[in-house]
Amino acid sequence: MRLSVRHVTRYSFTTPVARLIQSQRLTPSRCANQQIMEWDVRMEGAVRGAAFRDGTGDWTETVTVNGPLEHFEIIVEGEVETQDYAGVLTEHREKVPPSAYLTATDQTRPSQGLRDLAAEALADMADATVLECAHKLSAAVSDNVEYVPGETDHMTPASEVVEGGKGVCQDQTHVLIALAQVSGIPARYVTGYLFSASGDHMAEASHAWAELHVPDLGWVGFDASNRCCPDDRYIRLGSGFDAQDAAPIRGVVAGGSGETLDVHVKVRDADDPAAAQTQQ
Repeated sequence: MRLSVRHVTRYSFTTPVARLIQSQRLTPSRCANQQIMEWDVRMEGAVRGAAFRDGTGDWTETVTVNGPLEHFEIIVEGEVETQDYAGVLTEHREKVPPSAYLTATDQTRPSQGLRDLAAEALADMADATVLECAHKLSAAVSDNVEYVPGETDHMTPASEVVEGGKGVCQDQTHVLIALAQVSGIPARYVTGYLFSASGDHMAEASHAWAELHVPDLGWVGFDASNRCCPDDRYIRLGSGFDAQDAAPIRGVVAGGSGETLDVHVKVRDADDPAAAQTQQ
């Protein structure tokens, strides 16, 4: 599938900031699952610094903007040719060992509730493969954490999400990572884009899913929000231990106050003439 993306991020500051410094991971991953046909990241007034492929295989770029600055806009546009590998991340080169992703963070730290849910999900799986267990854990998240926006915030840990039983894709991903890790399966957080022709798929400005490491297969994606493994509707940007670590944009500002963030994302089928006519 050939997918077209337009992703606009606008920052507004109540009082001007003296300087803005960001670390950006806004370029899709380099792997067999997807091939970048066109990709452009535009920022007026920005000075681009170091750019490199980090140990996780993600392309990272530093950006500095000198003020006084009241507004800052990042426009990402491009097209990506995607392939369906049934969720298996293929030909993605990275140096970080899978065992590193058995490490929990504040967002994925295990609680008794998470341990109980993992044990319940795998109760009859003593002879199952790691892949079968991974599917079972993902299904447990889908069954126990309903997709409901507005019930959590960006700092809500997986332990509270599983108690409340509601959340968004970020929360469901954190819960799945926690369940996998307490079950001895390395797991990590992935950010990217999801194309939905019908609008039925659960997706926010930046969609999220988990990757679990399976022997002989490597990293396999699981989207508990949509009860599936990522296919050719997905574009992978990057990964990390949790949502904060995997964020496409991280930064600091000097001076100023009162930041407002506005994000708009449009993903369409680039080969669909009707969709092209409605693209804004």
